[in-house]
Amino acid sequence: MYILATSGGFVPEDVGAFQWRRGPLIEHAIALAGNPERPRFCYLGTASGDSLNGIACYYRAFAGSEVRARHLELFPMPNVLDIRSFLLDQDVIWVGGGSVANLLAVWKVHGLDEILRECWEAGVVLAGVSAGSICWYQGGPTDSYGRELRGSPPGLGFLPFGSGVHYDSEDHRRPMLHKLVGDEILPTSHATDDGVGLVYRGTELVEAVSDRPGAAAYIVERRADGGVVETRLEPRRLD
Repeated sequence: MYILATSGGFVPEDVGAFQWRRGPLIEHAIALAGNPERPRFCYLGTASGDSLNGIACYYRAFAGSEVRARHLELFPMPNVLDIRSFLLDQDVIWVGGGSVANLLAVWKVHGLDEILRECWEAGVVLAGVSAGSICWYQGGPTDSYGRELRGSPPGLGFLPFGSGVHYDSEDHRRPMLHKLVGDEILPTSHATDDGVGLVYRGTELVEAVSDRPGAAAYIVERRADGGVVETRLEPRRLD
């Protein structure tokens, strides 16, 4: 039962924003599934409205590889007949970034909140970036409602922590996460700089990993006096 919650994953190619390659965090998600010979990897782009650009970039990243790449669309309707069977048949489910508020609302309508828990309990690796990271937790700062950050709706809650993504690249996320934890809106929270992922076995945080030097993860906790303390975690660098 693994979850890989990240602020990274696919890496844009230098030649254009609409070309991706498999980054080390993607490879690590496959490794957590046991490195099957022909891994079944599913992309959920719900948070970006199932953007065709995102779906095309995803397939391009795996073109010519051993990966059996699939995707699940929910806009304007599901692209598979049986969502539950389709997702249970995957080795890795990767959730892309975008609006976590919209993602959670649409998933609930289609029953993915319950289906994804069943997948997790069955051993499918759940992973994702940004909104695709926050969704596994109790919640976290989000720009789903506009440029001013707010607390997200309650996440799926598979992990009993709050979440902070893009911790080093978007200035307002750190103080907002500290406020949410200090005000007891969120419990103890785990945050990631860009390029960093957190690996959970069940609900236990077992490792932080990174695709770049200098980036880190953090544990943000409320003290008894109402203050907030942040502890830096040094990740293991992925090749």
